[in-house]
Amino acid sequence: MNTIHLHDPKLERIAQKVFAGERLTFEDGLYLLKTPDLHGLGYLARERKKELSGEYVYFVVNQYINHTNVCVLSCKFCDFARKEGEEGSYTLTIDEIVSRVDPEVREIHITGGHHPSLPFSYYEELIATLHERFSHAQIKAFTAAEIDYFERRWKIPVDECLKRFYKAGLRLLPGGGAEILTERLHKILYPGKASPERWLEIHRIAHKIGIKSNCTMLFGHIETPAERIEHMLKIRSLQDETGGFQNFIPLTYQPGSTQLVSHMTSGVDELRTIATARLILDNIPHIQAYWVTLGEEIAGVALHYGADDLNGTLGQERIMHAAGARTPTQLTRERLVRLIREAGWIPVERDALFRKLALHTDRDLHVQNPDKMNQKEETHLSVR
Repeated sequence: MNTIHLHDPKLERIAQKVFAGERLTFEDGLYLLKTPDLHGLGYLARERKKELSGEYVYFVVNQYINHTNVCVLSCKFCDFARKEGEEGSYTLTIDEIVSRVDPEVREIHITGGHHPSLPFSYYEELIATLHERFSHAQIKAFTAAEIDYFERRWKIPVDECLKRFYKAGLRLLPGGGAEILTERLHKILYPGKASPERWLEIHRIAHKIGIKSNCTMLFGHIETPAERIEHMLKIRSLQDETGGFQNFIPLTYQPGSTQLVSHMTSGVDELRTIATARLILDNIPHIQAYWVTLGEEIAGVALHYGADDLNGTLGQERIMHAAGARTPTQLTRERLVRLIREAGWIPVERDALFRKLALHTDRDLHVQNPDKMNQKEETHLSVR
């Protein structure tokens, strides 16, 4: 606190709370999104990041698999979805998916549309096959919105569905489908999708079973600053209850052809949002700078605004690129390492559950014993 002069007296008062370990309020969060002292805000978020993860910034060698873009929904912000039989629609077979997986990956991330005719057995078999063929990789699959659809489509209760998936090899839920957790935006933008309370409830069930998850926020469209903070506080409240979220991922809205707004939000707004999230979400271990929507330049700067994770190599991400994201569809391990080093941090290769696999030093890749590097071991779920 003595190493920097904050130019905004109101931010100074919030800083006192941060350094005293006091929880920030809704009003504090709203102010963080508009303080004129952007560098001061970045400093506070960076100091909080250093308390949680020191000089480390994480990434994972992973692969995104969007198994189908066929979807029964018509969400107003989505450029990815197609109706069954529509030009451009696709559904991958399990063999096609397996053939596309890079054997080096440590995380397999699977999300897709709400397909009206794929059987539930397809999803179970997909997870089981990938788990068998790539046992060294953890499977992160199916958003809470997809899980909600599975229950409605096949009448399989959420807890049973998740336990069956875990038995097949699922280890983590992605955080997608949250969008903005307010009823106003749910009614306007995605009325047929899982509601905010339903999204939270499905993550609550997963956490109580023993499945960790991530959480997202799609911002930069028609939401208000207050709705962004409301979204964060709902996630913080559930984390107080369950402790199951491991990574918060702000996703910048890509206008694409949906054109909810005419252009993407600014890099300054992206940095404000990431820094605010790091300070408001005091109980979430990690904040991600998702380079796909931020771009590599802003993602690198975001590592000084509270973010400590860059996601990973990805490999053929489709959903954001269908909306016009201009970033590459994948990055190499070496490029991610360089991006983290150039920002002044120590690159740490992780798995899907944030277990450290390797430190990338300035000289070489230095592989550590995971038993010595990690404070916590994976908790195995007992399926009953």
